[in-house]
Order: sequence, then C-alpha cells, then structure tokens
Amino acid sequence: MAKGHPFSERAGVTGVTYVAVHVTPKASRTRIEGLRTDAKGETALKIAVTAAPDQGKANAAMCRLLAREWGLAKRQITIVQGAKARRKLLRLSDNRNALAQRLEAWLKTHHG
Repeated sequence: MAKGHPFSERAGVTGVTYVAVHVTPKASRTRIEGLRTDAKGETALKIAVTAAPDQGKANAAMCRLLAREWGLAKRQITIVQGAKARRKLLRLSDNRNALAQRLEAWLKTHHG
C-alpha cells in the first residue's frame, strides 16, 4: 500500500495503476468515503458497500462503484491482494496511458 497516497504505479508499466482500498461491508449505503491512513502511515481509499462479505458480493459491489466512478469497465479492475480482507490492493488497467493522471485529478476534485 502507498504511504500518504492510495495510488501507485510500477516502473516501466504504462496503463496500469494500483489502488490501496479499505472496504467496509454491510454499510448503510454504498459510497467512497475518502482517505484512510493506518497506524503504519499507509493511505487507502475508504469505501463502504451495502453488500455483505458473502461469496464475493462486497468485492463485486466495490468494483461496480469504482468502475462507474472512474469510467472503467469492471473487467479493468482486479483484486491482486486481500480478496477476503478489508484491506485490498487493486490493479486498474486502461489502454490509455493517462490513467494515473485521471485518477490524480479525480482524487484532488473529490478528496483534496
């Protein structure tokens, strides 16, 4: 997970961005709540979903929310760590090289 920032990239890889998230299932409504920094100083995007963590329903709800919010197809969002945990690392893939810049602009607009 990224320190001070939920988004990260890997050197030499274009069109792929990683996002640290913290998901709260069975919430009163589905929404992106902002940023959350843990005791280690690692920052994640805090997400609440109404779905229960049963058979991947909460993960699916999270992916639907983020795909809609960021203009991505659900297949472009992959959980690479933490599929059964609240803390997750997502891989976002996009054919456009400006994915990280779009996400940075989104973060500043919504949580800056």
